[in-house]
Amino acid sequence: MAHALVKILLLITIFALLKSDAQFEDWCIADEQTPDDELQRAMVWACENGADCSKIEANQPCFEPNTVKDHASFAFNSYFQRMKDKGATCYFNSAAYVTDLDPSHGSCKFEIHG
Repeated sequence: MAHALVKILLLITIFALLKSDAQFEDWCIADEQTPDDELQRAMVWACENGADCSKIEANQPCFEPNTVKDHASFAFNSYFQRMKDKGATCYFNSAAYVTDLDPSHGSCKFEIHG
């Protein structure tokens, strides 16, 4: 009986590890409670320090909705994904947090690096 239970637990563990990588994906987004002026400062910093902010420029796929929160979320995530292997976090002076829900919408696809 114990041997069978060990086998079942081993199979469950293997299945969980082989399952889609989506369970391990995370995105960095702006905290809705952070004032726009703080989000703006943090977003500018992210864009100047490694984020690819070209997609939040006018006429680009992530420009709409044209809000500080949405643009900051894109910039924060871009920075986080590109720099997390170098020790970056999703902090931005308490203006952001990590989520496992993909914030992509319409033609705006948030990058993910596993």
